[in-house]
Amino acid sequence: MTNLEQIDKTRIPQHVAIIMDGNGRWAQQRGKERCCGHQAGAETVNKITETAAYLGVRYLTLYAFSTENWNRPEFEVQALMQLFIDSLKEETLMKNNLRFRVIGDKERLPLNVRESINRCEADTSSNTGMTLVLALSYSSKWELTNAMRLLAEQIQEGKIRPCDINEENISQQLDTAFMPDPDLLIRTGGELRLSNYLLWQCSYTELYFCDTFWPDFSANDFYDAIIDYQHRERRYGKTREQIQ
Repeated sequence: MTNLEQIDKTRIPQHVAIIMDGNGRWAQQRGKERCCGHQAGAETVNKITETAAYLGVRYLTLYAFSTENWNRPEFEVQALMQLFIDSLKEETLMKNNLRFRVIGDKERLPLNVRESINRCEADTSSNTGMTLVLALSYSSKWELTNAMRLLAEQIQEGKIRPCDINEENISQQLDTAFMPDPDLLIRTGGELRLSNYLLWQCSYTELYFCDTFWPDFSANDFYDAIIDYQHRERRYGKTREQIQ
């Protein structure tokens, strides 16, 4: 029994972002190594990607590896890097007509990971379905610092003046410039924080937190998040009377 029939197909969020939390704790509860949780989490990625595409979500952005995650034990980082390579299955992306993009500081990624990313991005660039975005070696503080650096270079080159800087041209320098801001952000695993994720972009995003660890997060759990979102009233600073 699913909650799919309760979803209003005319009010699907255009962009859903997810903080996939709880892989390590899921494994530890089962007496397994943390890497087993990451492997189980990769299977959930495939399942939720197909679910989101089926519903008509246009962009799905998954927080896969933060800049802070580089501080984890080396063996875990190496296992995650290998998992990213193994999980980038182009046949699955092509079968589902998905575009693939990565945001983050890709220069810090191992060469073989970057090569796999570049190949997938190029091969799926003409697909017309949902865009699956992985945030790898990503943090909002890194992204905003990089954007400020790019704007400073433009000022130095005389292309713009400091007084020309506004919200729009800051947004254009972000890694996410190719897509709209998230309508809905889901965090699994029970934590109640954004963890340096899409902070600029989530200024008016609806937030949904659940206790389920990411490897156990099901299609029905995703439906529950969408249903909750559809009961929200998004006013963007206006009064209820104005939006009605």
